[in-house]
Amino acid sequence: MGRYLRPLLRGTTYTRLLHLCVPMFLVSFWMFIDPSRPWAPAVFLVPLGLIPAVRTGEGAQARLLLVPADAQPGFSEAPSATWRDRLRTVVWLEARMALGAAAMFACVWLPTLVYDLVMRAGGRSSAEVPLLFGTATGWWLALLVPVPLIALYGVVVGLGELATVVARGLLGPSAAERLAALEERTEQLLERNRVARELHDSIGHALTVAVVQAGAARTAGDPLFTDHALAAIEETGRSALTDLERVLGVLREPRRPASGRPTLSEAHRLLDSARASGAQIDAKVTGPVEAVPGLVSREGYRILQEALTNVLRHAGAVPIAVRVDVGGGLLRLEVRNPLTAITPGGPGSGSGLRGIRERAALLGGRASTGPAAGEWRIRAELPLS
Repeated sequence: MGRYLRPLLRGTTYTRLLHLCVPMFLVSFWMFIDPSRPWAPAVFLVPLGLIPAVRTGEGAQARLLLVPADAQPGFSEAPSATWRDRLRTVVWLEARMALGAAAMFACVWLPTLVYDLVMRAGGRSSAEVPLLFGTATGWWLALLVPVPLIALYGVVVGLGELATVVARGLLGPSAAERLAALEERTEQLLERNRVARELHDSIGHALTVAVVQAGAARTAGDPLFTDHALAAIEETGRSALTDLERVLGVLREPRRPASGRPTLSEAHRLLDSARASGAQIDAKVTGPVEAVPGLVSREGYRILQEALTNVLRHAGAVPIAVRVDVGGGLLRLEVRNPLTAITPGGPGSGSGLRGIRERAALLGGRASTGPAAGEWRIRAELPLS
């Protein structure tokens, strides 16, 4: 029994009833103007529903009154973009008025019927409310009181549920809106993956350089070298903190532009950091690096960063050959180092190497990692267009 009475304790039941009764205010106002044409408000709703902004307002009302506690109400938040959306809005307005008329009539007539039954059961006849039993009176009429009460319950709860179902069907997002929402969700997932790669590449590079520097300083036992190593660790840490703050800013403000991310024109920071770790860097840059498009340049920077981090982490301070070439519609990156006993054993090992291939693939390029001619080689080709 309690389960059936529970809807009467929910506020949503009464906000839905209010939502249905709102159009009746227009009808009541019209009845003062021309009661001979009660159908006129329904005609007026046709041009009203063709106004694109009306769909936005109806969607807002539906979210607020029909499903106030639903985190994903499923109603359109945009104006009508097509004639199909406009016609759906017109149909919804007409359906809302019809349901509102039924709700208003039932909420007025059924309580009056209950009152009349009670009065007749007490022996007092009333002619205001017509009954199947004419002017009959008697205690047995009290047995009929639950019937209109149950009907009133069905109207209050059932019409609210029906209005919600109809609203979801007629005010729900169109195919174009669903596609746009899906694309936005996809963009958010891609952004989260990008942020994860950013953290891995930036913080991983800084920690790798710091570990290599600290190990070299401890092994060297030279105060001058130790001071130099500490200065390099400080600079690398400061750069990592800047990157971390920028990435966290993207999380706090998802629509922040990516222009603050480092590009290949700042690749000297990576090379200097690797040199400070004791690695011998042979770098050669050809072509107009500054003219590389921003997105390609930023991803190229991260690929180069991860490639250097991979060498320092797995091979230590070894000679590293870095080649950056721009030309023929491609950005080519290559990092080579001698194979050592602790160099990674295969082209698929490590999330960093996988991240390099993912970055290249997202831009329509390709990347390869693995041993070649006694060296460990990481090579990437990114299209400039």
